[in-house]
Amino acid sequence: MTEVGSSAPFPARLLDWAGHKAGGVRRLFDEESGRPGAVVFKTNLLDRLEEWTVDYARGVKGTPRIILLVGGPGNGKTEAIESTVRWLDGALGLDSGLVDLLRQAFSPSDGLVPRVVKIDLDTLPSAAAWGFLSIVQDASVVTDGTRAASQMLLDELSSATRAGGAYLCCVNRGVLDDALIEAIDTGDENARRLLEAVARAVGLFPNAPPCWPLPGFPDVAVWPMDVESLLVAPAKGGPSPASALFEIALDPAMWAATDACAAGPACPFCHSRRLLSHERELSSVLKILRWHEVASGKRWSFRDLFSVVSYLLAGNHGSAIDEGIDPCRWAARLVEQDDIARRGGKVSRQTSSALFQLVAAQYQHALFHRFDREAGPSLLRDLKELGLADHNTAMGLHWFLASRRIKYLPAMIAPSLEGVVDIMDPALADPDTEVRATQRTTWWLRDIDARFSRSVAEGLDYVRKAQVLSRIELELLERLAALDTLLSSSAIRRKRPQAASRVQRLARDFACRLVRRTLGTRTATVLDAGILADFQAVVEDDAGSDLYDVAREVEKLLNTNQDFEISLTTTFGQPLPPPMQRATLVVPARQVKPLDEDPVARPRNPIAFLQVGRGKSSQPIALTYDLFKAVRELERGMSIASLPRTVLALLDTAKARLSGPIVRDRDILDRAIIRIGSGGVVVEERRKGFAARREGPSR
Repeated sequence: MTEVGSSAPFPARLLDWAGHKAGGVRRLFDEESGRPGAVVFKTNLLDRLEEWTVDYARGVKGTPRIILLVGGPGNGKTEAIESTVRWLDGALGLDSGLVDLLRQAFSPSDGLVPRVVKIDLDTLPSAAAWGFLSIVQDASVVTDGTRAASQMLLDELSSATRAGGAYLCCVNRGVLDDALIEAIDTGDENARRLLEAVARAVGLFPNAPPCWPLPGFPDVAVWPMDVESLLVAPAKGGPSPASALFEIALDPAMWAATDACAAGPACPFCHSRRLLSHERELSSVLKILRWHEVASGKRWSFRDLFSVVSYLLAGNHGSAIDEGIDPCRWAARLVEQDDIARRGGKVSRQTSSALFQLVAAQYQHALFHRFDREAGPSLLRDLKELGLADHNTAMGLHWFLASRRIKYLPAMIAPSLEGVVDIMDPALADPDTEVRATQRTTWWLRDIDARFSRSVAEGLDYVRKAQVLSRIELELLERLAALDTLLSSSAIRRKRPQAASRVQRLARDFACRLVRRTLGTRTATVLDAGILADFQAVVEDDAGSDLYDVAREVEKLLNTNQDFEISLTTTFGQPLPPPMQRATLVVPARQVKPLDEDPVARPRNPIAFLQVGRGKSSQPIALTYDLFKAVRELERGMSIASLPRTVLALLDTAKARLSGPIVRDRDILDRAIIRIGSGGVVVEERRKGFAARREGPSR
C-alpha cells in the first residue's frame, strides 16, 4: 500500500492541494504550509506591490503608506503580504533581517499569533528613519475579548493615518462593512469618510473610483483581490495563474511512470494527466473554467483552483483518503473489484459499480458529473420486474446512479461544480453543433444522438474509430451495449415490455451523455459555447466596441416601438391592473449605449455596464450573462414572452429606476402623453393646461 505523504509522487500529493487540507492553506512565513508547486503565481496585484516596495524604499513622493488588501479566504492575501515583505526587505537592503524578524513574530512559542505585528524599522541596519511597519494578516481575528474586529480595525486605521511608517492589512468585506457602521454609530467622521471611500473603490460599480491611491486619501491604497480573474494572464505578460498551476500539476516528472501505476492503463488519474498534457485538452478546460466565471459572475479563488486541480487529477474518494490510500491504489482496488464483475462474479455494490466509478473519476466526467439522481430507485424496480437483479452491468448502473443521491463532491467547490454543469453541460449542447474529435474526424452531435438512440452498439461503432475514448470508457460502453441487446431480446421484452423500454432508454441516454461529455470537455463543445465565447469577448473588450450591438438590442427590449412607457397606477413589483384601468405615461424612447469605464489604478470590472437614458435621468444597468443570452436568442427568433424571469426582473428594475427621475425631468415631459385605459384616450399638455383627445390610428 502506498501511503499519502509529502514525499509521495502525484497524484497522491495533489490530495493535499484541496482547500480543506494543509497543503491548500498558506500561513505567513511558514514554509511548511500550503504553496502548491512551491512557487508564487504572478498576478497584477503582485506586480503592483513589487513596484510599491521600490517606490516606498526610495521615498517617492505620493507613495501610499497604508495598504488594504480586500477579499475573502483563499484569494492569496497571505502570499501577497509575504511577497511584499520580502521585496521590501530587498529594496531596503536589509539582507533578510526584516523577514527573519517577522518570521519569529508570526511563529511565537506559545502558538498564539498576534493580530498586529509591529516592527520598528529604525532598529534594523540601513533602515533608519523608516519608522514602524505594521502587518495585520487577518483583520477578522479578535485578540481582545472586549472589542469586535471592526472596532480594532478602526483603531488601527486611526493610528496608521496619524503616525508614520507603513501599514499592511488583509481584510474581508464583512469586517469593512462592520467598521463603517461602527464609525457612523460612534460619530467618527474621519473614519467614516475613509471607509466610505474604501467601500466605493472596492465595489462593483460602473463608476467606481481609483483604488491606488484612494481619491482624497493619498496615503491609502486598496485592492479588491476577489475581482481579478486568475484565468486571465497578467498585464505584464506571462501565463495566467491557473495555467501555471495546471502546468505544475501535470509535470510528468512528478508522476510515476505509466507502467509503475498500480492501476495500470485503467487508472483514470494517470489517463487524465496524459490527456491534459495536450494543448487542446488543457486549453479547453481553462476555457470552460473561464466561461463559468463570466457567466456566473463568480471568480475562482486560489483555494478554489487548488481544490479543482486536486479533484480533477486526484479525485474525491471519501473514506479511501482517511485510510491513507493514494488515488492510484484506490483505482487499482476498483480494477480488482471490476475483474470479479467482468468474469460474471456475484453481484454486489462494490464489484458491479466499480467500472462506473473508474470512468466517473476521469477529469471530463468529474467536471460534468451530474446524472439523473432520481433514476436509481425506479431503475431498481424495473430491473427486479425484468429478472435482472443479478446482472452486473444493470445493477452497477443502478448503484452508480443511487450513489449520486448523496454528497459526493468536495464541499468547498461543490456549488461551483454544480454551476459548471448548470451552465455548460455538453450533454445538453445543441444537436446542430459540429465537434472536431480529431484533426481528420468531425461529427455533428445530432448524428451521435441518432445512433445512440437506436442502440448503444451502433453509437459505439460510430465513435470507436476516432479513438477518442479511453480504455475503460470503451469497456463500459461495450457492457452497456450488451445490456441494450439483452433488453431487445424477446425473452426479456415479453415479460415487461414497458419496463424493458424504460431501462433501455436509460442505458442509451447514459451512454450518449458519456460520449458527449468526453468530446465536449476535450474540445470545449459545451452548451451555448458560441454565446459564452461572445460574452467573454464583450467582458474582456477594453475598447468596448462589442457592446454597441448589444446596447441596441437592449434598447429594443426596454422601449415599446418608439416610446418608453411608465405605469402611473402601480409601484414597482405590483401586478398591472386590467387594461381599462391603466394610466401610462408615454415618453420618447430611452437610448441605451455602452457605459465607459476607466480601469486606471483599479482592476477591470468583471461586469460590463450599459447606460440607459441621458442627462439627469440616466441609469446604469449590468449586462449579465442572462441578459446577453436573451439578446442573442431574441436575434434567433425567440419570443419576448419566453424571456427568463431573471431577465424580466432586470428589465423591470431598470424601468423602475428610470421612471422616478423621468417624471421629474421637465425636458422629457414636454413631449410626454398619458394614455388612459385601452380605448385610445390620451392626455397631453397644451399651452393653457391639459387636454384629452383620442389617439389616432398612427399611434
